[in-house]
Amino acid sequence: MTDRRGVVAKRAENLMPGVPYVRGWAQARRSAGALAAQLTALGLESDFPGLTADVNVSGDGLVRLGTIRPEAALMLAELIVSGLAAETAMATDALTEEPATA
Repeated sequence: MTDRRGVVAKRAENLMPGVPYVRGWAQARRSAGALAAQLTALGLESDFPGLTADVNVSGDGLVRLGTIRPEAALMLAELIVSGLAAETAMATDALTEEPATA
């Protein structure tokens, strides 16, 4: 089973010639590192001990959160919602503060 982005494709255990696994894994590693840095800054690194980079059979990079507690998943969801709300508020403020042009 594979979703439209290929994320649900099996992980790459047996490598096929011609598939750019290293490129996908390197991208996933950079993204996992960025997420790990933010989680560490928030003091949440211990809530995501299985955070790692991976790659699927198509060579697409994957960031695996590992098995996490329900509270950690809820906390991550709340952080995403808070970030989106702050971003929306900043965009709204920027629109209302633009000087009227005549």
